[in-house]
Amino acid sequence: MIKDPAFLAFIQETEQHFSGWDFSRITASNRMQSSALPWSLGSMVIPLMRKSSTMLDMGTGGGEFLSSLQPLPHTVYATEGYKPNVPIARQKLEPLGVKVVDFEEDTSLPLQDHYFDLIINQHESYYVAEIRRILNEHGVFVTQQAGGTDCYGINQMFGVPLNEEFANWNLTTAVQELQNHKFNVSFSREDFPLQRFFDIGALVYYLKAIPWQIPDFTVERYLEPLLRIHHIIESKGYFEVQQHRFIIIAEA
Repeated sequence: MIKDPAFLAFIQETEQHFSGWDFSRITASNRMQSSALPWSLGSMVIPLMRKSSTMLDMGTGGGEFLSSLQPLPHTVYATEGYKPNVPIARQKLEPLGVKVVDFEEDTSLPLQDHYFDLIINQHESYYVAEIRRILNEHGVFVTQQAGGTDCYGINQMFGVPLNEEFANWNLTTAVQELQNHKFNVSFSREDFPLQRFFDIGALVYYLKAIPWQIPDFTVERYLEPLLRIHHIIESKGYFEVQQHRFIIIAEA
């Protein structure tokens, strides 16, 4: 029986307030913080948007990032494969003239051939052959990805190995895959920023939002490692792990 009142209060809070992929509850309050990347996806995308008439945002989530890039090109689509996010995205983006499309498989997007001048992708899976199909002859694909070793320190604490399917997902692999499909990679960079959790409730909230990190995560199943991390936070002030990020700009 866990009797630590601070631990129990944070755990109970996540049961009451968790929903969807909205991280603002733990980021806006600085309960989870990440060190800055040496690039800005938005600053790279905006000049490309100015040259584009047709644009796609892959994996738009609730439309937060795309809506922050206004003014948008003349014709903009957004895809979202996580069903609970689709109505949220439509509510935010359709008033801006964005067509929100839900889909089932990366390998078969319900979008026209050779249609887009610009495709942006932030932490969304993709199938290179489909990107090639829907991008026009002079189009540009910009993606920022979470690499296969992202936040591995969490897995180590929980005794859960990395997903073998994604463990080797990194800049080298992604660039080679694009080049194999005749893309010209004009920019690429990889970085490993730090991410800190300042209370155990923030970590639980995070793990519920991204179930692929610890696929079978429940508080009850991982109570002991959660309590150990809670004690680290009480002693050190935070629990710190290393993220894995890379960015690529590729031209058709």
